[in-house]
Amino acid sequence: MELFSLILCALSVGLIIPAIISTIYNQYVFRRKMKNIPQCGGFPFGVALEMLKLTPPERVQWFKQRIQQFKEGIFIYWVGLDPFISIYKPEFVEIILPSTVNIEKGYTYKMLHSWLGKGLLTSTGKQWFHDRKLIGPTFHFSILDQFAIVISEKSEILTKCLEREIAKNPGKAFNIFPFTNNVALDVICETAMGVDIHAQEVETKYTTTIHRNSILILKRLFQPWLWTDWVYHLMPLGREYKSAVNRLHKFTNEVISKKKIARQSQNGSARSENEDDDGVDIGKRKRKAFLDLLLDQNEKDETPLTDDELRAQVDTFMFEGHDTTAVAITWTLFLLGNNLEQQEKVHEELDEVFRDSETPASVKELSQLKYLERVIKETLRLYPSVPFIFRKLAEDVKMGDYTLPKNATVSIEILYTHTNPQIWSDPQKFDPDRFLPENSKHRNPYAYIPFSAGPRNCIGQRFALLEEKTILTAVLRKWRVKSVKTPDEVQYGAALILRPFEEIFMSFTPKK
Repeated sequence: MELFSLILCALSVGLIIPAIISTIYNQYVFRRKMKNIPQCGGFPFGVALEMLKLTPPERVQWFKQRIQQFKEGIFIYWVGLDPFISIYKPEFVEIILPSTVNIEKGYTYKMLHSWLGKGLLTSTGKQWFHDRKLIGPTFHFSILDQFAIVISEKSEILTKCLEREIAKNPGKAFNIFPFTNNVALDVICETAMGVDIHAQEVETKYTTTIHRNSILILKRLFQPWLWTDWVYHLMPLGREYKSAVNRLHKFTNEVISKKKIARQSQNGSARSENEDDDGVDIGKRKRKAFLDLLLDQNEKDETPLTDDELRAQVDTFMFEGHDTTAVAITWTLFLLGNNLEQQEKVHEELDEVFRDSETPASVKELSQLKYLERVIKETLRLYPSVPFIFRKLAEDVKMGDYTLPKNATVSIEILYTHTNPQIWSDPQKFDPDRFLPENSKHRNPYAYIPFSAGPRNCIGQRFALLEEKTILTAVLRKWRVKSVKTPDEVQYGAALILRPFEEIFMSFTPKK
């Protein structure tokens, strides 16, 4: 027995020690390649414990300080034994984003798999190329015209909701964010799934669930001991996250199931005009939702998506097409409410295009609003809805004097690229004319990437800009707005998207 134990011990030592030596050696080689890149965070936890103590707004300030400290446009912060290589110099960003090799999202995106599956945001390799090709036709210009009708209808409901709120307390400021959240949710539910949930008239837990999930994922990011799924799901935060994901999946699954049954029963005929048993209208119009278009494409495809894969794509568009647009509209109104001279130019343009008309804006009229377009662009420069993107390197990458090793995670800091003082003069100033053609022509195209760039750019960016323009136009044709706080006073931070961490109070005055 003793001899057997000795043999086991010897075998264990013989296997474990080489594994430890190999790990140490690989770490040594890995770190040597990055030795000349500025770094912060000591062994063994890196900046994880420091970050855990900070609120999301405080983390924004932490990164701003590092950007000021490391002016080379690159630095590494360690989370546990994992390096995150932050880049915010356009010339560096230009090396990563156009690549067709380094398209895998960073390890942290795996934390989204239980929620978003392997949808377009999180998938990689052959699956991503297949899905991108499959989904691309659903965002054709002719399809956007159909979506424009839905956006216009939801915008009209928003103005009525704002009228009621203003009538309650005339002249009093109120928080605009819930209104933009609900109109964006209304739009994405009907355009993505063909479901009218009346989010602007009936309270829904969908937005709060998405927001809470975003917070939970960010908390997990800075706790590397929770990166293993089975450990995380044993913890209270993990159980809360899983419960929330189940609620979101239940909603999407029900809609997909009803859509499929309706398609089978109709055999290609027009969609039913009837409401379902829950009072949720999934087919009151002949125009098609993203899910309908996706099912159409899927039926033609040689390797069609499974039900779980369909749900992953729809959940991805529900998440990416709702929160991001809501914050973009909020920040645009907030900045116009702080920059009344620029707001007056918007009103002058609206008066010139619409004159005395009270009919909803058409796509053609929206295309004439060039100054409003520049206002939106400048807002997305200062407050990009997605403030950072992670990529895992599939190969060693040379970046100036630096070598970024294979398997390292690169964090493309969109927020800090957009406010890099070496690129943008007076970067915190709100100036829509930065985007006049004559002011943009010599600028590096990777200095401004609110929708990413390269093969993994945002497939829905035209849809997002159409929605933002439509909703802002509907509001600003009726009111002038004024913000209670200045940008320096408002707390904001990254919880997957760049959202306000306090109420955004604004007052509304009818246009005369």
